[in-house]
Amino acid sequence: MRSEPTPFEGGPMDGRTLPILVGPTGHPPKWYEIPVPAPDGGPPTVLLYERVPAGYTKRLGLQKGWKYAYAPDAEKPRLRWPWTKPDAPKPTAPKPPPTE
Repeated sequence: MRSEPTPFEGGPMDGRTLPILVGPTGHPPKWYEIPVPAPDGGPPTVLLYERVPAGYTKRLGLQKGWKYAYAPDAEKPRLRWPWTKPDAPKPTAPKPPPTE
């Protein structure tokens, strides 16, 4: 498998570059998860990074590559298959009747 050095921006990995495996299209994964073990032996904390364009060329506006930006409160989207049912709407609290 081929890998390419991909920079990380923001969060604890800011300024570091890691070799990330690329897929058949030559792109790294859209989301990158880094599990960090808890010091007390509890469940690990997962750092989530999202793939964003690294920049564009001045003359033609072509994309220069990819980098990972820290997404502290984002959730990785679930894989959705075309034949799956849509998620059920979340129940909401009933509204109180209007008072006059």
